[in-house]
Order: sequence, then C-alpha cells, then structure tokens
Amino acid sequence: MGRPSLCAVLEGARIMQGEMFAVGKLPMEFLHVMLERYGGSDERLVVGPRVGEDAAVLDMGERYLVVKSDPITFATDEIGWYVVHINANDLATMGATPRWLLVTLLLPEKTTSAQMVEDIFAQTSQACLPLGITLCGGHTEITHGLDRPIAVGLMLGEVEKPNLVQTDGARVGDDVLLTKGIAIEGTSLLARERGSQLEAHLPSETVARARGFLITPGISVLRDAQIVQQAGRPHAMHDPTEGGLSTGLWELAQAADKAITVDLGQVYQFPETQEICRLLGLDPLGLLASGALLVVASPGDSGRMVSALEDEGIDAAIIGRVSDGPPAVHLKTASGLRPFPSFARDELARVFEKPA
Repeated sequence: MGRPSLCAVLEGARIMQGEMFAVGKLPMEFLHVMLERYGGSDERLVVGPRVGEDAAVLDMGERYLVVKSDPITFATDEIGWYVVHINANDLATMGATPRWLLVTLLLPEKTTSAQMVEDIFAQTSQACLPLGITLCGGHTEITHGLDRPIAVGLMLGEVEKPNLVQTDGARVGDDVLLTKGIAIEGTSLLARERGSQLEAHLPSETVARARGFLITPGISVLRDAQIVQQAGRPHAMHDPTEGGLSTGLWELAQAADKAITVDLGQVYQFPETQEICRLLGLDPLGLLASGALLVVASPGDSGRMVSALEDEGIDAAIIGRVSDGPPAVHLKTASGLRPFPSFARDELARVFEKPA
C-alpha cells in the first residue's frame, strides 16, 4: 500500500481541507505524519525528527553531537538572552553540554537601529559566557514585512554516549517530577510585553517581579538537569515550552507510548502567574513554560533528585506517575481520573492576537 493522501492525513488529524492553521505549533498528529513522510535517515543519526524529542543526535565516534534549532518569535525585550537559554535547555534535557551557537537574526524594516543590533549581540554574548558557549556564526539581515526581531538559534553540544537521555524513556511505575514551577517564561513575557496594561490593574511590584522571572527563578534548566543527573539516572527529561505544562506532559506520554497521571496539587503556580493569568483570562497550564524541567525517573531515584535540587535552592516536587499506555495524560481528582486540560496552541498566542 502507498502512503496516505494529504486529505487522509488531514482527516486523521481532524483538520478540515482548506483550513488555515492558527498561530502556534502545528497539530501533533499532522506534524507526526510530516516527519514520518519527509524526515531523513542516516547511519550516524541516533535520534532523528520525532514529535516531542528535544534535539537531534549524531554519532561522532567517542561522543554524540547533539543539535537543536529553536526560534524566538514572541519576545522582543532581551531576545538575545532568550535565544541562548531556550536552545541550551533542549540540549540539557538530552544530558548534553551546550558548546556552540549560531544565530539567524531577522530584523524589522524601518525600526532597526545600530543600538538595537548591538543590544541583541550584547545580550547573546552575556548569556553565552557563563555557560561556556561560543557564538560561532549565523546570519543577520533586515527583513521585509517584520514588525519585531526574530532570532533563530542553532546550538550544538556534546554528551558521553552512556549519558544520553531521550524523551521516550519513561517506564511504567516511574515518577514524574517538576522543577521550580510552571509558566515562568510566559509570565515574564506577558509582564514585559503588556506591562502598562497589567499595571492598570495590578500593583507595579507584582508586574516588576513577573518581568524579572526571566532571571529569577530564570528560564534556564541547564543547572536543574545537571543536578538531576548527578543524583540519579533520569529515564527522560523534557522542558515544557510552547503549550505549557500540558503540552510538555503530552509529548512525554506520546514519545514513550505511556500514560501519565498528574496530581495538580503538587504543581506549583507562582502568585504573580496566577494574578496575571486571571486578569487576562488565561490558563497557566497552557502557558509558555521554559524554566521548568520535567524529569521521569524510578521511585528509587526521584526522591534523591528532589532532595539534591532543593539542596541547591531549586524547588522540585513529584507531580505524577507513569502507567501503561496508550498515550494519555490524566488529572487525578477526588472523584477519579479525568483528562488533563489540553490546548490547541499556547495561551500566549491569544494575547498577541489582540492589540495591547
């Protein structure tokens, strides 16, 4: 039999023929088929294109080379800082050490100044230095039709072969733990991009703290991942980004062909996040969540990981458990299990569709 037609693919993904996609990630079912159909293969390709997998892995002999590409499209303030940490996070979840970064920087016509360009370069350099990352190339241009800068990072790192961690490694009976709390990046972005709107209804101190989430508690999970690996053997790690905690959990479940049950009472939500989301009518469970790390590990290791993280000043909690498939994410309630809230796109996209 031949491969299914595009019409069949769209029907399977519950997409109407001629329907235009909304802002955000492509529907998972559709993306899965596209990657299956067009993703390449090579004898040195250890981890290739798959839904939910954070990076590609290439066999370079003694070590694996881990490669990731990710754009920064929402943020304009501190975009250079974002592009470093967002890409480094995905290498960290594979157990790799980030080493080299290339950036494609697309700048808006009519509003790009020399100061804007230098600010972005300086932000990028300042974010790279403490992580030992070398900015080694890329491309910069002023692009027709843009109203804000877009930075696309390509980051490369290395990992010893036994230390590679993959998204599909969850096993039945494993614990799922979460570091810091949810929607850190989304909270910071909303405070930075909609600060005046928020300050009309919230104390300025609340908005200022939320704006600072970029640094404290921070959007980097590199240190989180390093501590986890020193304390035990993670079966999987994943940083929930676009689509928030909900999408991150679903990607873990789908990659491993397992089910995950979550106790929402163990999921920490920052007071600033709750106030901003209440005001804007958003659900924190579906809001951009870089800064949190999801870790799947055996019960024998998960407790040690939580203790090690807390010893280093990083909050962590066991929020769920892995069970046999099919892939699903359940919410544990007093009356039993129900489906975990799901989001077709990140909650942040709904805000950016409207004028400030």
